[in-house]
Amino acid sequence: MEFVNNQTNDPFSMLTVSDMETKQEIFSQLLTQLDLSVLETLPQEVAKEKIANSCYQFLNKQTRPISLDVRQVLIKLITDEILGLGPLETLLEDPTIADILVNSYDRIFVERSGKLEQVSVQFYDDKHLLNIIDRIVSGVGRRIDESSPMVDARLKDGSRINAIIPPLALDGPALSIRRFTVDKLQAQQLIDYGSMTQPMAELIQAAVLGKLNILISGGTGSGKTTLLNILSGYIPDNERIITIEDSAELQLQQPHTVRLETRPANIEGKGEVSQRELVKNCLRMRPDRIVIGEVRGSEAIDMLAAMNTGHEGSMTTLHANTPRDGLGRLENMVCMAGFDMPVHNIRTQISSAIDIVVQLQRQEDGKRRITSIQEVTGMEGDMITMSEIFTFRREGKSDDGSIKGRFAATGVVPTFARRLKDKGIDIPHSLFTVDMLSNGF
Repeated sequence: MEFVNNQTNDPFSMLTVSDMETKQEIFSQLLTQLDLSVLETLPQEVAKEKIANSCYQFLNKQTRPISLDVRQVLIKLITDEILGLGPLETLLEDPTIADILVNSYDRIFVERSGKLEQVSVQFYDDKHLLNIIDRIVSGVGRRIDESSPMVDARLKDGSRINAIIPPLALDGPALSIRRFTVDKLQAQQLIDYGSMTQPMAELIQAAVLGKLNILISGGTGSGKTTLLNILSGYIPDNERIITIEDSAELQLQQPHTVRLETRPANIEGKGEVSQRELVKNCLRMRPDRIVIGEVRGSEAIDMLAAMNTGHEGSMTTLHANTPRDGLGRLENMVCMAGFDMPVHNIRTQISSAIDIVVQLQRQEDGKRRITSIQEVTGMEGDMITMSEIFTFRREGKSDDGSIKGRFAATGVVPTFARRLKDKGIDIPHSLFTVDMLSNGF
């Protein structure tokens, strides 16, 4: 991962130490003069206007000269502090940022276009950062303290957050935010970005329409949820879809969708609802499709059972570096469920449940690519057999650090092509021609 330092459009970069001290001074005075409980009941614009007027009164009393631009930045930061999430608001307003990573109160990184860069945005101290974290988690009915020092939650816009505080975080509170994308990507955009080719898009669209069970595998930040969103968009509107997630991120547009989300234990350690319980419950809700945001534990056994008992066209994601590693992780998750089942039987369950594994990777140049699409073909002895249909062939690096390579069909015609044809979905064999290379970089 490449690190750069880019302060473009960063209001903090224009502030001096004296400006930040002025900001803290005004903020402290406003807390004593304004009734925050009343401000929260006012329309957002009215509350902002009241705060701005009070800020101008204090700024006009300053003995040192403060430019108009700096005044506007200070007012915005103070408003964000009172009504929003403090310094984070500036970053959350930037649509080019995919991830916000707060390593400590004074070291914040963001990801743009697959590359990490440090920004000048800072919190005042650990207590300031902890207050903002507490504001986030309490807003969604969760808590964070020494007895429960880790939390997963989401912001109002759907962005996913993870926070961890001392004693587990040795250098002070840390916060990670995975931004929620308002504009849902389409397959054509992934083709334009060089993440896959048109033939690959046609194949996975046919797989969804033909109700094949799809496993999306990849590392953190490789684009698994984005691809899952795109694939779910191909599900017909007349099918009933149940989605199950730890933190709701999927953006399904179909009218017949029921969204389920896990719940952590309360302060007394009670009330937790796990993904496994939701998977079991959704089977009683007459789903045509089950979409699990990410399978990560014992719910794998229930998911595989559902896929093997008539719930075709189900989809999920998991963390793994290769398609075979993905199947191996599923096997381990089934074992975590506590079932005393022979390995051969577990693998048989997996091979009969999963039809396609789509492997994603965020590569060194920051680009996310589908590096492999493989069909699960069955069993040979105790081994699950797989056939690669499409692959990404690396051919080195260019001078600017970009990955050179191209997508290729392996020449293998998947066995499920006949199943799809029987359902009226005809995939031309020319799609799999071995010498048809496309999207070279």
